[in-house]
Amino acid sequence: MYVTDSPSTSSRLGRPCRHEALLTLPAQEAHVSAARHFAADLLETWSVPAKERDSAVLIVDELAANAARYGRERMTLLLVLGDGILHIVVTDSGMSVERHHPDVAPDEHGRGTGIVQYLAQSTEVHQTRSGREVRACLRCSA
Repeated sequence: MYVTDSPSTSSRLGRPCRHEALLTLPAQEAHVSAARHFAADLLETWSVPAKERDSAVLIVDELAANAARYGRERMTLLLVLGDGILHIVVTDSGMSVERHHPDVAPDEHGRGTGIVQYLAQSTEVHQTRSGREVRACLRCSA
């Protein structure tokens, strides 16, 4: 596990920020709770209000669970806070995933991206040469 947390004037996202943290974990379901706890503790340290923190932690949980399920080697969680926006970026080394699974009951899988889209002000998914990157932006009054 690699962790950095540094107040910064510029971020990996190319924008000014107050705080930035990066966590790298194996892409395994056993590590999803570590990503969730890392985000919760860090956002509390950054003085993110409880309601916004809860939404962000749920987004992290859903994105990390997808990365663990579909990623092959590792997943990274990047949190960047600045200008009233929390950027949550989860990357993994997996390939794109078909979203429609008619043989799976809707109550079993598939709500994660819907939850993320509901809670976040914006979401983006990008396939890169090395895997997949999912970004979610959440307004934050911290």
